[in-house]
Amino acid sequence: MGIQHSGFNLFALGPNGIGKYTAVQQYLQQKAAQQPTPDDWCYIFNFDQPHKPHALNLPAGHAAQLRADMQQLVEPGHYLALRLFQRRIPEAEKAIEEEFKQREIQALDDLKAKSQENDIAFIRTRLDSPLPAKKPRSDQPRRIHEAFGRRTKEIETQIQELQEGLQGIMSQLPHWQRELQKQLKDLNGNVAIFTITPMFHELRQKYAGMDAVLVYLTAVQNDIVKTVDDFLGAEESPLASMMGGRDKENSPQRFSRYQVNVIVDNSQTSGAPVVYEDQPAYNNLIGRAEHISQMGTLFTDFTLIKPGILHRANGGYLMLDARKVLLQPYAWEGLKHALRAQEIRLESLAQSISLISTVSLEPEPIPLDVKVVLMGDRDLYYLLHQYDPDFAELFKVAADFEDEMVRDDASNQSYAQLIGTLARKEALRHFDKEAVALVIEHGARLAGDAGKLSTHMQSVSDLLREASYWAGEAQRAVVTRADVQRSLEAQLYRNGRIRERLQEAILEDTILIDTQGAVVGQINGLAVYMLGAYSFGRPSRITARVRLGKGKSSTSSGRWKWAAQSIPKAC
Repeated sequence: MGIQHSGFNLFALGPNGIGKYTAVQQYLQQKAAQQPTPDDWCYIFNFDQPHKPHALNLPAGHAAQLRADMQQLVEPGHYLALRLFQRRIPEAEKAIEEEFKQREIQALDDLKAKSQENDIAFIRTRLDSPLPAKKPRSDQPRRIHEAFGRRTKEIETQIQELQEGLQGIMSQLPHWQRELQKQLKDLNGNVAIFTITPMFHELRQKYAGMDAVLVYLTAVQNDIVKTVDDFLGAEESPLASMMGGRDKENSPQRFSRYQVNVIVDNSQTSGAPVVYEDQPAYNNLIGRAEHISQMGTLFTDFTLIKPGILHRANGGYLMLDARKVLLQPYAWEGLKHALRAQEIRLESLAQSISLISTVSLEPEPIPLDVKVVLMGDRDLYYLLHQYDPDFAELFKVAADFEDEMVRDDASNQSYAQLIGTLARKEALRHFDKEAVALVIEHGARLAGDAGKLSTHMQSVSDLLREASYWAGEAQRAVVTRADVQRSLEAQLYRNGRIRERLQEAILEDTILIDTQGAVVGQINGLAVYMLGAYSFGRPSRITARVRLGKGKSSTSSGRWKWAAQSIPKAC
């Protein structure tokens, strides 16, 4: 566990129930308590590429604080402050609008004065657009109209010149309108800068020394100034927008781009984390990006990114059941890819196997520094070592748990201490010395050797629980030898159906077994049956046939050939 080079992950191998999980967890928790607490991790909005959120790491406990500060920054109070400040400058907005209005009026007045010199007047159409037209004077007699007809070409020329001048003014109107909007936007931007600068100054002082946070705050401030109309022109409050409204320009929710999505919060963690996951599915392992439905369409953004167990265990230790990892689709490949690349790259399972090609989120990968401990039986370890070429590269350390230990005074004392520890841990009744002695004897029976003791703690724990139950049924405060013996007999009875049927067959002479006398070429043998965790012996008759031969001892022409009646394969 202390080797920091890549690939030195551990595989704890041994039969189930031997205590691998408890032993590894206790060891890792003791070691992790002496190590520093890892950093917090969070995702923030990328103002340049919204579909590629940035990953930001902060010292433990600071990510949640940054999230609270950013929520306060865009809360309704600041929204109302901006609206109130906007109401304080209507004169400035009026002055800007009046300036552009006067520019338009002055241009039309100049054109009107020029038209009047040629006795031409403006007529406004239904579209409210002025058109030049010949205006006859009221004091002129009708004959002037006849003269006007003779000067048609001259008048048309003058009208054409005025029409071109009018069109020139009309073509300038969109430009003037854009210029007006720009000046108003600049005015709002100046208002926003004046209003939010003190707030950001306070945040910069609070996070001084964290360069990545300072860069992020600068980007947020620039974006607020750039999109100040979202604050000043919104019909709904930012809180309501964060709950459901969507930004027209950037797709994430209108104000959610200023939120901080905390992926890993180690504010309550002391030392390195030790994580065990019972459901190591691909999404639970790597993380995922959730979606929300709006008007029949699925949307996602960086605030919907959810962490995986690799995120929670980053900087510490991760314990997994090897069999469960292999049973989950693509979980084993995802784990190996993360360990090999030493980073957590979040991508959907459908996208990783090329089932879809749509553009989705591409969060920035998070560096991975974790020790993984897989737990499984020996067969699984040897199969992975044999058939998976990456396994030996990524899991270089094997911890093989013994099934049994030598039985001596020291181990008997340790067994007795273990019984007492389990009784206190699970609130069982205490065991007297004779009950403890019988449990130790049962441990030797499980090992199949009087000189050894079984280390299969699950079997011992189950026996202690059942013995405590029977002591309670007998209204005893302490578990005695009789309670332990009753538990053993109950276990034997529950698993003894097949053994009893075979015993009946022997007693009814269905299976012939002679226990008295001697017969030439015939002996009795014993086959051991293993049915689950229960084993028993079955006697069988073994006979020998004799024939004449050459007297050689080779197997091909030997004189003796042994044959067994009803000898099972397990023998």
